[in-house]
This record gives sequence, C-alpha cells and structure tokens, in this order.
Amino acid sequence: MKLEKYNVGSLIVVFLGVCTIFQGCQKINDAREIENIQYASLRLEAIPVIEEVTSTEGLRLVLQNFPEGIRIERTMEAGANYIDNMVPGVYSVTVSGTVESDQGNFFLNGSVNNVMILRENETLEIEVDGATVGPFAFSEIFYSGTDPFYFRNQFYEITNNSDGTAYADGLYFARLVPIAASTSMPIWPEEDGNRYVYTDRIWRVPGNGAQYPLQPGESFTIAQFAANHRLPQYSPNSPIDCSKCEFEFNMNNPNFPDQPATDMQHIFFNGNAAMGSSPQYLTSVFGSALVIFRVPEGETYDPVGNPNLQTRDLSTTSPNLYAKIPRSYVVDAVEAVQNETMGTAKRVPTVLDAGITYVDATYNSLGVRRKKLGNRNDGSPILMDTNNSTDDFEPKVVPQFRYHGQGVPDWSSAN
Repeated sequence: MKLEKYNVGSLIVVFLGVCTIFQGCQKINDAREIENIQYASLRLEAIPVIEEVTSTEGLRLVLQNFPEGIRIERTMEAGANYIDNMVPGVYSVTVSGTVESDQGNFFLNGSVNNVMILRENETLEIEVDGATVGPFAFSEIFYSGTDPFYFRNQFYEITNNSDGTAYADGLYFARLVPIAASTSMPIWPEEDGNRYVYTDRIWRVPGNGAQYPLQPGESFTIAQFAANHRLPQYSPNSPIDCSKCEFEFNMNNPNFPDQPATDMQHIFFNGNAAMGSSPQYLTSVFGSALVIFRVPEGETYDPVGNPNLQTRDLSTTSPNLYAKIPRSYVVDAVEAVQNETMGTAKRVPTVLDAGITYVDATYNSLGVRRKKLGNRNDGSPILMDTNNSTDDFEPKVVPQFRYHGQGVPDWSSAN
C-alpha cells in the first residue's frame, strides 16, 4: 500500500492549518456551512496482488471519516477512480468484493487507515489480496458468558452458505493469538511474511470425509460444554441450552463431564497433540479472533510433526510454541473485540476480515450474529459474507440457535 504526493511532515503542517481555519479543530462537518470551503479530491487505484485476478472493476470502495460521521461508497471502475468534493480530513479506505476467475471465486480485500485527504488531487494506491470464498461461515458466536462469571455456555454455530452439499468432516477450528484483542501484538518470524495466522490450539471436526454432510443453508454447532446450562448446578440464567449441540470441546474435566455430543479432535497445543493440563477450552469473554480452515486436497498439514509449522512469539522469552496456519487455508474468520474502539487491535489480516464485531461487556449473555442477505428458492437462508465483520454481523444479540431458519442436518442429534 502506497501513499504518494506528500510527506508526513507536510501532512502534519497542512492538517494543523486546516484545523486552525475551522476554529480550533471544530468538526469539519460544520465547515460545510462555510461558503468558500476548499474541498479535497482523491485519485485511487486498487492493485491485485494475486495472479488469478487482473481487474478490480466492480468491487466496493468505502471511504469513512469516523470522527465526522462521513461515509462515501462507490463501485470501482476499471483503472483509476476519482472521488471529488471530499470534506478534508482523516479517512479509512477499503476496497472489497468477490470476483470470478478460472481458478474459482475469490474475495478481494485491501484497506488502509488514517489516510489524510486534505487537498485536491491526492493519490493513493491500495494492494488488494485474495481469499477463496466459503462454503462454511460462522453464523452465530456466543462468547461473553452469563453473570455471575459463567462461561461454560459458549458456542460457535457454522452454516453451509454455499449452493451445494458441503462436508464438515475435517474442518479445523482455532482462535488466534493474542487470545484477547490488544495493541501489544506478538512478533512473528520475518521470513513468514504475510503467509500465516497463528494459534495456540487447534481442533478438528472428526469424520471419514462423508460422515457429516450439510445441505445449503444447514448449520451445526460446537459447544464448549454441550450441557443444558440452565440446570441449577450450572447457570439458571443462561440464555442458551447447549445439550443439542452437534460437537463439543471435551477436555476431560471431571467437574464438567463428557456429554453425548460428538467430541472434536484435539490437534495441537504447545507443539504437541496432547491437550495439556487446562480444565477447559474457552475463547475470551472479551472476544477472540476465530478461524475455521481446511487443508486443500493433496496437501499435508502437521503442525506437531513439522517444526516449520511452529514458532515462538519473538517479542518474549517464553518457550511456548504456536502453530502456523497458512492464510490460504482459511475458510472463514471473525474478529471479535471488546468494543467498537478496538478496531486498531486486529489479529486477523484484513483480506480475511476487514472489520470487527463486539458485545461491549463481559458476562452480559449477548453474542454476535451474521446478518441474512436473502433466501434460496427452497427458503433456506443466504447469509451476508463480505469478509468484513463490521458489515456482516449484528452485535449484541441474545443468542439463539439457527436464528435465520437454518436447517438441521439429518445426522444431528437436534432432530
């Protein structure tokens, strides 16, 4: 990503000048009422960085000035795009959308934050990278827990959002590190480039490859603990009963015994296949960055046996080992953070998720839910999936399984 035509020093001087003109950095919005306001303009080019895509025509361009509440949305034209009559200020710029190619469908995304657009004929180039589309997508995530301090009722609902049969067998699940969003990010090996995301623990859906089919619009759920959480011994105020969840993260805790749900397969923790001594597997009640991924046919993924798929966090002296997940393997990613101010603490690359979602508090019995885009001819839901959680998810919802009317697979115990 490259910003041209001015240097940082001149930007600061010009910006301070603009602030002075508008009465000590008063809202630039108010300056629209000034008769002779000097508007800005931008020349923008989006550059694909994957060989399979040669044009960004038809993608969505969004420019947002959050302090002033300004949002500009356009459809990208071929070549350079020009935006005129912009109120001067600091913008975030995102280019995103799905394109078709001979190698399949790709979701392209590129973004840059804190761009100062202050005068005419500013120039910006954005590199847009690509991720393959679907078929599975997180449809609902409940992670905040229930007051007082009960978190065993976390669950993760995943929907087949494609138009064909998809098999859950072999689908991997992981939370990225750091476990809770933070501006103090790990340092990963420089030679890794932008090829990986990193996790402390990996799970996988079991099956023989054709054991867990889902038709379009059907969903399944993975529970931290697949019990009826409303029972007196657990959390009577729980908004959800997880006893009908299809899968469970069983950690062999005698105080929370194994339930009838099928156990997820444990794959990796600290360089080993063993689970370690933790009494439970939970994602942060503040919000975690979650991914589901699949290994392409013909490739081998062994983060335990292959040391090249392991790394330390180089910002610390800790010997803990983390697994590398090739970014190209990721089927869906969701960035959940503490609140809407945490957009700069992202762990997920913007090509996988350009936005954030949140519930604003802990133990408030609220979750996040993907929005519905429409319905197929058979009435099954089609969910919004633009790889931007800000747009795709409704935050702060009361959790409910299959809220949009997703179907129940034939093999599910929920039937």
